[in-house]
Amino acid sequence: MTRKQRLLIGDIGGTNARFALVDPKLPGFQSEVTLPCRDFTSAADAIRHYLARVKAPDPAVICLACAGPIVDQRVRFTNNDWHIDAQDLRREFAGPVVGLCNDFEAIAYSIPSLQDTDAVAVGRLAAGPLPANDFSVAVIGPGTGLGAAGLYKRGSSIFPVVSEAGHAGFAPETQLQMEILVALRQSFDRVSDERLVSGPGLENIYRALSHVHGDTSANLAAAGIFKAAAEDNNARAVEALQFFFEVLGQVAGNLALSLGAIDGIYLAGGILPRYPQLLLGSRFRSGFEAKGQHRSLMERIPTKLIVYPQPGLLGAANRAKHLLQAHN
Repeated sequence: MTRKQRLLIGDIGGTNARFALVDPKLPGFQSEVTLPCRDFTSAADAIRHYLARVKAPDPAVICLACAGPIVDQRVRFTNNDWHIDAQDLRREFAGPVVGLCNDFEAIAYSIPSLQDTDAVAVGRLAAGPLPANDFSVAVIGPGTGLGAAGLYKRGSSIFPVVSEAGHAGFAPETQLQMEILVALRQSFDRVSDERLVSGPGLENIYRALSHVHGDTSANLAAAGIFKAAAEDNNARAVEALQFFFEVLGQVAGNLALSLGAIDGIYLAGGILPRYPQLLLGSRFRSGFEAKGQHRSLMERIPTKLIVYPQPGLLGAANRAKHLLQAHN
């Protein structure tokens, strides 16, 4: 493969950077490698190391999905020391086309390429294929934070909707949720959805429920809460996880209404694919559908858990191909 044909993609978070190569004539990506961000001073250094490791020349296109907001094709990460500037990468690698996108924007780009076995239905509706022509979908997922994005198709054109919806303010819908909000306000000036629907958010829920129940000494890490709930040996963990999934459903339903994502909400992120059975047996759909006068609409919107192992890289591959086409 010549440089003109070679596309480099990446999915970069606070801890790890995943890189791969894309052949425009083939689906998906090849030569995937995961590198710890802490081992490199910059994204450019990590890319240089990757290219040497897979014995590849400088690419024609670099497309990176980044866990953070992209402003003027620049991103600064919260959980590592890297900052990436598309213009700097163009200089460093002899003038490739460079595109930066949010990590959930990249996951949204992956949705049209997912096969039937790459997503599992959550709820009664089957995880069928998307409409062939026009569709409106969205993706949301908890991990260290709460990511969200949308994707529209109109004719032959695809339009992503970049979002920071995870930072919308939490809106309690039950008496217990109101009590949890009051408890969390003792620790946070503002309680966003991410303060509940994320790994740290699950810990916040567990701690706040303990406070509501009069046990202020209780504390447990997110992984421990999931483990205890799966083993059904900790009633507080079970309650916290059901609360977590119910609020996730409410937030996902809000996203569907806000973006008009009537053709489906996809669930992704670092947490849910590890615990599919807990999600499938949860109150997620009841929280999703409980939209008052719009319940009948919500009942018709499918929700699907993405089980494809690297949707961010798959989406970055799709976007890299679009970048190449646009510059040819």
